[in-house]
Parts: sequence; C-alpha cells; structure tokens
Amino acid sequence: MRRILSVLMENESGAMSRVVGLFSARGYNIDSLSVAPTEDATLSRMTIVTHASSDVIEQITKQLNKLVEVVKVVDLSESRYVERELMLVKVRALGKDRDELLRLTEIYRGQVIDVNEKSYTIEVTGTTGKLDSFLENIAKGTILETVRTGAAGIGRGERILRI
Repeated sequence: MRRILSVLMENESGAMSRVVGLFSARGYNIDSLSVAPTEDATLSRMTIVTHASSDVIEQITKQLNKLVEVVKVVDLSESRYVERELMLVKVRALGKDRDELLRLTEIYRGQVIDVNEKSYTIEVTGTTGKLDSFLENIAKGTILETVRTGAAGIGRGERILRI
C-alpha cells in the first residue's frame, strides 16, 4: 500500500542522510523524497513516499522516532491529506502534434514554460495519479525527458505537525 510519511526533523547537516540510511539498512524502498526548511528555520520537513504494509510502516515510524534529529513522524495516509507533485516534461512537438500537445496540456491544467521549433517543455502540478495519467496520454515516442519532484503532502483542516 502506498504511504506518505511526514517527518519533522532538526535542520542540520547529516540528518537527512541518517533517515535515508535507516530505510536502506532495513531494505525499505523510498519511492520519492522531498525535504525543505519549515516556517521554523531550525526544523525541516521531509516527505517520504513508500509502499509498505501497516506493520512495516509501524516499524519504520518506531525506528525513525529513535533518531535524535527526528522530532515527529506522521503517516499522512492514516487520515485526510492534500498531496501535490510537480513535473516538468520535455516533449517533441512537430507539425500537427503541437496543437494536440497544447490541448492536452490545457486539459490537465498544465503550462508550456519553454517553446522552440521542435519541442515544448510542459509543467504539470497535481497528484501523482494525475501526472501519471498525463504521461499515459502523450503519444509514445513524444516524451524526450521527464523530471518529477516527488509528492509533498500536508494534513487537511486543523491537523498540524508540530513539536
């Protein structure tokens, strides 16, 4: 099952490496990872997307909480949350394909952020599923390059990840 963990941790050198090392040492795979400072400059929030059972997530959470730098761990998947991911995709855009790519980009509420005579670079933001769907709908052989940020998530409503 796909799970999104939000980890509040001290913003210091080596902290991210220790969290990733914990996953690696136990043979757990990370599908995506994003980390950045929070509103408090001494803390960072790491968002980890992984596939695991509830038992494995419980073990991961216990192990993460043992790390000195980790302040709090929340499995966002346990309740309502909002998730977004950013994707930049460079596509071959020649002839009649140019108009079709513009139409598809508009349908997915994306933006063309770079244009030349042979390609478009398109930005799409949304859930992982939306981005996957966009890629599936582009003609095979059209995609030249893709870059994705990985998911970032936050609890809905009054739910706050604090110390």
